[in-house]
Amino acid sequence: MSTSTVLVTGGGRGIGAATARLAAARGFDVAINYQRDAASAEAVAEEVRGLGRRALCMQADVADEAQVDALFRRLDAEMPRLGGLVNNAGIVAMKARLDEMDVARWRRMFDINVIGTLLCAQRAVQRMSTRHGGTGGAIVNLSSVAATLGAPAMYVDYAASKGAVDVFTVGLARELAAEGVRVNAVRPGIIDTDIHAASGDRGRPQKSAEAIPMQRPGRAEEIAAAIVWLLSDEASYTTGALLDVTGGR
Repeated sequence: MSTSTVLVTGGGRGIGAATARLAAARGFDVAINYQRDAASAEAVAEEVRGLGRRALCMQADVADEAQVDALFRRLDAEMPRLGGLVNNAGIVAMKARLDEMDVARWRRMFDINVIGTLLCAQRAVQRMSTRHGGTGGAIVNLSSVAATLGAPAMYVDYAASKGAVDVFTVGLARELAAEGVRVNAVRPGIIDTDIHAASGDRGRPQKSAEAIPMQRPGRAEEIAAAIVWLLSDEASYTTGALLDVTGGR
C-alpha cells in the first residue's frame, strides 16, 4: 500500500494532522480534508511534501453529500489510487447536560460524526472493494472512549454518536471482510488537542491527569501511531477491532 493515497478527514489539526504526517513518513501519499482552516491544512501538506510524498488539500463538509462527492472526484483525478481512509472529522459541543441541549445541536453532531463517517466510508468502499473492481484498502474510524463511559454531564450526545461509530465499524468490517477492505476504529481517551476548547474547557487534558491511570493526557502522535498501524500491512489480519488508546481509562 506504499504507493497508494490515504485520505484523512479533518486532517489540518490535532490527531488528523499527526496522522497525515506519520502516514507520509511511512510511505503513503496523503489527501488532507478540512472544513474551515485552509492555512493549517496547507501547512500539514507542506510537511508531507517535505517527506517526499504527494499531498493534496481539499475543502469539504463531510456531512454534505455533494461536497463529499466533489472531494472524491478530485481525489480520483489528482492522486494515486485510494488505499486508506481515516474518518477523523468530528465535533464536540459545549459541556452540558441532556436537559440543557437542543435538537439543532444533536442534528449537527450526528450529521458530522455519524453521517459524515458513513458517507466517506461509502465512497471509499466504492473505490477500494474488490466487489467494485478495487484492489483493497483499509478504513480507520475515529471513535472515543466516551462511547463506553457515556460522558455524563459533559456531552452524552457526543458519546452516543461515537457509540454509533463503534457499531458501524464492526458491521462494515464483517460486510467487507472478503472484499479486501479492513475496517477498524481507534477510541482515544483524553488527548491534548484544541478540540477541548469547543467544549468550553481548553484545560481539560491537564486537569484530568489525575483521573487517568497513566497520570497524563495522551498526545496526538500517540493516536496517530495506532491509526497508521491499522492502515498498514502489519495489521493485515485485523478487522472489526475497536482499539482503546486511553492511558488506561
